[in-house]
Amino acid sequence: MGDRRRACYHRKPYRTAPILAAVLTLFHTTMTQNFFQTFILLLLVTDPFGNVSLFVNALKRVPIERRWKVVVRECLIAFGILLLFMFFGRHFLNALQLSEIALRIGGGVILFLIAMRMVFPQPNAGNSDHEMGGEPFIVPLAIPALAGPSALATVLLFSSHEMNDVIAHVAGLTAVAAVWLAVFLCAERLQRALGPRVMTAFERLMGLILTAMAIEMLLAGIRAFLKSV
Repeated sequence: MGDRRRACYHRKPYRTAPILAAVLTLFHTTMTQNFFQTFILLLLVTDPFGNVSLFVNALKRVPIERRWKVVVRECLIAFGILLLFMFFGRHFLNALQLSEIALRIGGGVILFLIAMRMVFPQPNAGNSDHEMGGEPFIVPLAIPALAGPSALATVLLFSSHEMNDVIAHVAGLTAVAAVWLAVFLCAERLQRALGPRVMTAFERLMGLILTAMAIEMLLAGIRAFLKSV
């Protein structure tokens, strides 16, 4: 009798192992999807490749040996501002009594307008020289080039109370900040190597992808609104 009980006791872990593995797989899949969604959306909204010319023009008057320090500082400032909005933006929305449905629909409209501006850029938009004595500080590189109104509105969509969602969103924002650093530290080389035509074509391609994501977000908000009526 005692041997049977011991045998049953040893079999239980093997029965629970597939269930535990399925739960862990679902957890990792959800986190991976949230990470890539955050990464791609923020990368498209902040548009580092489209801001290359702005960074090059703004850093013209900065000594060459200090340019990398300015780039790192501005990227860290933008990262900190977006992270702050990601964690405390929900409290701001609650204070204004805005629902998540309204945020989805409004965010979809804003992203769609941003995408249209990327696909059909205005002549000389964002390419004017930054006439300013000394090196730029916060404006115009950290704000509004990176942490502009569109990026701030986007990170508000990622406000969540679930720990796995928070980890995925912060990881996605960190990965986007790493892309900023890689692109802007090599901004002058990229501009010389690719040329304005390739940079413009790449920006329009990103705009097309952002258009699809904006429409999907808008439709999701409309569906949620219709269900709540």
